[in-house]
Amino acid sequence: MNSVKIKRADAKARRPAYHHGDLRQQLLLATEQIILERGVEGFTLREAARRAGVSPAAPAHHFKDAKGLLTEVALLGFRDFGAALEAADKLGGADPARRLREQARAYVRFALAHPARFELMFRHDKHDKTNEEFQRVARHAYGVLEGAIRAATQTSAQAPLSSQARGFLLANWSIVHGFAHLALGGELGGPDGESTTSDEALLSLMLAHLPAMPARFTTMRS
Repeated sequence: MNSVKIKRADAKARRPAYHHGDLRQQLLLATEQIILERGVEGFTLREAARRAGVSPAAPAHHFKDAKGLLTEVALLGFRDFGAALEAADKLGGADPARRLREQARAYVRFALAHPARFELMFRHDKHDKTNEEFQRVARHAYGVLEGAIRAATQTSAQAPLSSQARGFLLANWSIVHGFAHLALGGELGGPDGESTTSDEALLSLMLAHLPAMPARFTTMRS
């Protein structure tokens, strides 16, 4: 009887200790790792809890459910993403075309540095749309791109974007976002996957071919 009690006490002592405040960070790290290994669809809250060394019910202390945990990872992604885009935008100075190129460079570099967050950030079906902080940081990141488009088309912050300006925004965004996904998938080497050109060199090639500001916008500005 005593030996059983001793064994149970030893088992408890061998469990990995964590501070309650650390569990949140452990769950966030576990979530990113699972997404890296299995993709967003392969994530489960049970697996995140297992990797953090806690019971399946423990994450509820910090996150209401799986969507709440995934939203927090995406929120952190958009927060850092927006900061990177903002720094790049400032590097572009007063030239809207340069601002867009610098933003594009930061966009792709962020995706390559944080692939799990990047994948999750654009999976709106996995987000808690009632999370106001998440909505704020996501809007901020989008607003940095929109700001450069507004500067290029001389559209004030109060005025809605014209259909032409919105098309210009979508063209820039689609090309850069598509390039990021191709780079993450290792597809930039072509059909055979063979390439001696680095992603950075290919990024520079792509940036040289971002959509030029349409002539009608130049006319609008004159």
